[in-house]
Amino acid sequence: MSFSTSRRTFLLATGMTALASRSAFGANQRLRVGVIGAGGRMKSLLNAAEASGFDFEIVAVSDVYVPNREQVKTRPSATNATLHNDYREVTDNKNIDAVIIATPDHWHVRVATAALAAGKDVYLEKPVNHTMEEGERLRKAVRSGKRILQCGMQQRSWSQFRDAVALVQSGALGRVPQVRTYWWQNYAVSWVPKPVDLAQLDWKQWLGGAPDQPYDAEKFFRWRWYWNFGGGAMTDLFAHWIDVVHWALKAEAPSMATMLGDKYVFTNWDCPDTIQAAFRYPGFDVVYEGMMSSSIDDGGLEFRGTEATLKLTRSGMTVWREGLKQGNPIVKEESFRDGTIDHMTNFFQCLESRKEPNAPVEAGVAAANAGHIGNLAYKNGGVWQAKRG
Repeated sequence: MSFSTSRRTFLLATGMTALASRSAFGANQRLRVGVIGAGGRMKSLLNAAEASGFDFEIVAVSDVYVPNREQVKTRPSATNATLHNDYREVTDNKNIDAVIIATPDHWHVRVATAALAAGKDVYLEKPVNHTMEEGERLRKAVRSGKRILQCGMQQRSWSQFRDAVALVQSGALGRVPQVRTYWWQNYAVSWVPKPVDLAQLDWKQWLGGAPDQPYDAEKFFRWRWYWNFGGGAMTDLFAHWIDVVHWALKAEAPSMATMLGDKYVFTNWDCPDTIQAAFRYPGFDVVYEGMMSSSIDDGGLEFRGTEATLKLTRSGMTVWREGLKQGNPIVKEESFRDGTIDHMTNFFQCLESRKEPNAPVEAGVAAANAGHIGNLAYKNGGVWQAKRG
């Protein structure tokens, strides 16, 4: 087994993609985009969209915090964009072809289904559904129409992840009884709340369907760690990795889950900051561990096979052969850019071709639900079991 990707080959391939993308909508046709949820993640998504090479115009921007939406307007692609507090003024705009959604999780399905019903194609950040019940609603909304929905799980377009999945499915690792996943981040360093001008924030609108409560800076910035708005590490981080596992091993849902979670550092959060979890799938198990006050090693996956082990991160991948005293790793591939660029490129290409995107709704819902199942185990004394029959 051998595999290599040179920087020259990579640059040629991505360069050709960008050249092709510029003309995908025709010389005289420009993609018209709406932006909903204009915070930090949207900034990264729009950077990726611009790097894709597609010719697009941001027609309208919606965010409940005035500085967020004004910041988008500073982009060359958004100089003529209208600014809105209410997302419906974007989804109802008949001049918009597609919307990019990066709101807090509890708004995802409400905004996405409104956009789909209004005839818009959608790029929706993960986790696509805030509850398991919402997942089925979203799936039906997509499949009942003819719109494109790309879930924001960029690994599905990232070169080394696609190559890794191909290796696993080829049988090169032998049987894979276990997949280890992990993600460590340090919120005390990388997610520090910033000052907010409350006069420019519509807190009631931000809450949406969540219970009424006074403004809280911790909840506004670290909303992922409160059940009303997010699902903690299981839906924010683990969802990315379990999607790769589902994809590589052709699985959809665990039959059993256990989760040990604790609030050792961020004691005011609803969600645990330190986690060990395990999930049983037909023929293999998945384990996850992580904490939010240590960032050494970051995140990744290990497919542990009987013949070889594949180690995979956003920086690259390596394959280690069992019993080989010299020559390991036998495969090594490095990543040269953020896969979100290729993921956004795939979304734009699908708007033209009307083909299925790399991360369809079913994949997004399955990944989110696996995270929700982990949280259900945590809330249920550490164990969750699928109902039989």
